[in-house]
Order: sequence, then structure tokens, then C-alpha cells
Amino acid sequence: MADDHRAVYQALLEASEQSIPSALATVLSTNGSIPRHAGSKMLIYSDGNIVGTIGGGKMESEVIAAAKEVISSGEPRTETYTLNSIANGDPGICGGTATIFIEAVAVSPTLLVVGGGHVGKALAELAKWMGYRVVLSDDREAYCNKDYVAGLDGYIVTKPEQITEKIKITSYTYVATVTRGLPVDEKLLPQLVKSDAAYIGLIGSRRRWAITAKALRENQGLSDTEIERIHSPIGLELEAESPKEIALSIMAEITMLRRGGTGQPMKWHGRLDELE
Repeated sequence: MADDHRAVYQALLEASEQSIPSALATVLSTNGSIPRHAGSKMLIYSDGNIVGTIGGGKMESEVIAAAKEVISSGEPRTETYTLNSIANGDPGICGGTATIFIEAVAVSPTLLVVGGGHVGKALAELAKWMGYRVVLSDDREAYCNKDYVAGLDGYIVTKPEQITEKIKITSYTYVATVTRGLPVDEKLLPQLVKSDAAYIGLIGSRRRWAITAKALRENQGLSDTEIERIHSPIGLELEAESPKEIALSIMAEITMLRRGGTGQPMKWHGRLDELE
């Protein structure tokens, strides 16, 4: 069991550090004939793959299904299972029961910044300060290293069309593409819109976005639904000018979408006595 637990804990740590959606199932108690004892653990990923085992058979498949729901909702649950049917894949017919606690693995949202120019650098620094796991990518090594911007969680020097091969993009990943222009965007965006990213933003003017959207539709065959996933121009309208101000507007939009905000001013325009 020690080796099993070590593998689960290692996978758990990796899932948390890399923001990989997953859930941990722990056997709380057992009664009767059960293949695994209290304390046994299994890590379940959103695609149904597992590390460790809580005994196999029908019970384990039901726990995997429940874990997927926990990953989606974020709400933990405690389930009790009875193993009494060989036909259903249970390892015995002694009527044993197991109570299992299933919880989502806590992960930090990841911000993937594609483009390490002035705005990308400011954005990476701000997001890290805000508690995000931050990965910076650029095809120029001089703009993507820990001497250029320190303290990030990853630095990926790669061609834009290869970015999805270098990092796992999940529903906890927010992508800000602050790139140099159409030649980069046209290769990068088709792969991003097919990913599970929670947010895809593209820097640039409305004119640049119109040209990019046309190229994505005509040259890359993207559908209107796929193109609508892209937030461009990126960020909230703050009349931002400096790289730090633009970074603020981008993180404001990401925070708004992540938290379900409206982006509207919170100032009250009614009578003050109505707030009492």
C-alpha cells in the first residue's frame, strides 16, 4: 500500500502544481469483505484515467463516474457502495460495503501568456502577483527566460503553432495572446480554440481583429462558433495606454469572467438612504 500511496501523492502534487482537473477518492470505512481497506486512495482525472485503486470492479467504475461530477461541480461528496454481485464485476459476494469520500483537487488557475514583449512581461508579473500559475511562451528566447521576467512557473520557447504540444491546456487555463501580428496569430489561434481553455484573448485593435477573423475563417476554416470563443480586442475598456495599464485591463476581464462579474461600476446612483 505504501507504494500505491506514493504514486497517488506524486500524481496529486503534479495535478495541483500543473492545474490538471482531478479528484481524490479516499476509502473512509469498510464493512465485510472489501478488497481495499480504509485509507486506500485513488486519483481520478477528468478523462477517467486513474492513479491507484480502491478495489476495481463495478464500485471503482461508479467512483470514477462520481469523481467526474465532482471535478465539474467542485462539490465534494461521500458515497457508500455495496459489493454483492459477481455479474456486475464485484470481486466477491459477501455483501461488503465501503464508504468513500471524493473531493476535487485544489488547483490554481493558469495564465498562459503568449508573447513576451512589453505587455506580455507586465501581464505575467501582474498575474503572478494575483496568485495565478503563470507560464510565458515566445518563439524568441530573449523574451522568454527567468532573467527577463523572474519567478514564473514555466518558460516555453517554441513556435506558436507548437504551443499546445508543449503545455496541457485545461478548463483552468486562461490564454492571453499578446503577439506581434497576423502571421503569428493565424498559426496559433486554430489550436487554442480547439482546446479546453477557459478564456482566449487576443491583443490588437478592432481593425486587426477583423483582418485576423477573416483570415481564420477563410484560410484556416474556423467556424463562427470557434471564432466567437476569442476575446478581441482583449481586456476591458479602460482607455489603457502603458503596458501595465493594458495588463490591468486584461486581468480585469479575466477576473470578471472567472468570478461571474458584470464589469459595471459599483457606485450607487440612487439615494443613500435606500442602502440602509
